[in-house]
Amino acid sequence: MLQTIIKLFISSGIIVIVSEIAKKNTFLGGLIVSIPLISILSMIWLYMDTKNIENVISLSNSILWMVIPSLALFIVFPVLLKAGVNFYMGMGLSILITMVCYGLTIFILARLGIEL
Repeated sequence: MLQTIIKLFISSGIIVIVSEIAKKNTFLGGLIVSIPLISILSMIWLYMDTKNIENVISLSNSILWMVIPSLALFIVFPVLLKAGVNFYMGMGLSILITMVCYGLTIFILARLGIEL
């Protein structure tokens, strides 16, 4: 239980720190967020919990493939905001479009025989 609380504290702490940094410097905030900290921490937590390298490899491969459709959010969201769409509507639409991109990616990978 203590290990879970430590994981929660570290992971959520990163989000708070980055959001505070981004208030002062959006570039630095973006740079820190672009580092796959959550992915790295997730792989560390998974390895520490299971000591199973195959699970870590599988997680890493899944992350790799899912980064591609996640880019849709970062393309669509600023375009919608620049077009005058309300922040929350833009975020919602961007998330919806990203979900569709995830689904298409999973479908295409399955058709190509790539197992996640």
